[in-house]
Formats: sequence, C-alpha cells, structure tokens
Amino acid sequence: MENPTYTITVQGGAKHQVILDAAAKFSGTLDGKSFSCDVINDRPNHYHVLRDGVSYLVEIEKNDLETKQVTLKVNGHRYVLEAKDKYDELLHSLGLDALATVKVNELKAPMPGLVLDIRVAVGQTIAKGDPLVVLEAMKMENILKSPADVTIKKIIAQKGNAVEKGQVLILFA
Repeated sequence: MENPTYTITVQGGAKHQVILDAAAKFSGTLDGKSFSCDVINDRPNHYHVLRDGVSYLVEIEKNDLETKQVTLKVNGHRYVLEAKDKYDELLHSLGLDALATVKVNELKAPMPGLVLDIRVAVGQTIAKGDPLVVLEAMKMENILKSPADVTIKKIIAQKGNAVEKGQVLILFA
C-alpha cells in the first residue's frame, strides 16, 4: 500500500509536505523528518496529542471536505489548514480544479411561503452558508443560506410577500 502524501498549506502561506505511514497510525514524515504521535480522542472533535514529550490540546472547529480545509484550535491558537493530495495537484496543473467551482446566479424559493426577513443588502459580499432570507412555510421558519461565495446584485423578494416554489428571490453578481 502506498503511503498517502499531502501538501499542507497553513493560513498565511507556509507549505509542508506530509507523508503518512500507511502501516502505523499517527506517524510518518513532515518535511522529510520522521514523526510519531500518540492521540487520544477525549470527546467529539477534541483530541489530546503527545509528540516528542510535548502535549497539545487539539479541537477541530471546522472541517470542509469539499475544499479540503480544516480549522484547528491547538492549545488555544487557531490555524486554518488546506490539504492537497497528488490528485488535487494533478487537477490543478491541468487547470481542471476550476471546474469544481460552482457559478450561482440566483436564489430560488425551495417551497411556497411567506418572506419573514431579508438578511442581506445589494452590493454585500456573502460567504457560502451565510443566511440570506427567512421563509415561513407550513408554520416553520426556514433560513435560506448562500450556496456559494457571492455578491448580492438585486433583491427581488420583499419582506411580508408570499412567494411560490421556484420563484427567484435574489440575483447574484
């Protein structure tokens, strides 16, 4: 079995090569130097890591499998890491990684309902997952979130108005 190899980019630009030992857990090489760790999973997303006699408390705050980014808190310090394997690097070298980027032009109502609140303004830049519109349907409030990183071009929906399924609520630039 081939040892998995990753290029890890730390927020700020520092890059490291990690080769994991497929036969042993939590060991391998980091930038050509061998490492081995003992890891205990205290509770979900919380780990106690021991490496070279030094103890680290690690919390996984966010793990985005789509972008291969993870936000870790290590002994109280936050780090954003991005992991790329040889297939990600190949797609990038061929210029095919941009194909995974989704171009979204509009937000449509997923169901008929009443617009309770609009949480964005024209010209505002929104991150994927940020709330856009609160829609009441079947006596339940549904928060419609941004499907991608976008800029608000035009807001068609109006607070207090009823909308039909598939009706365009917001246009993105």
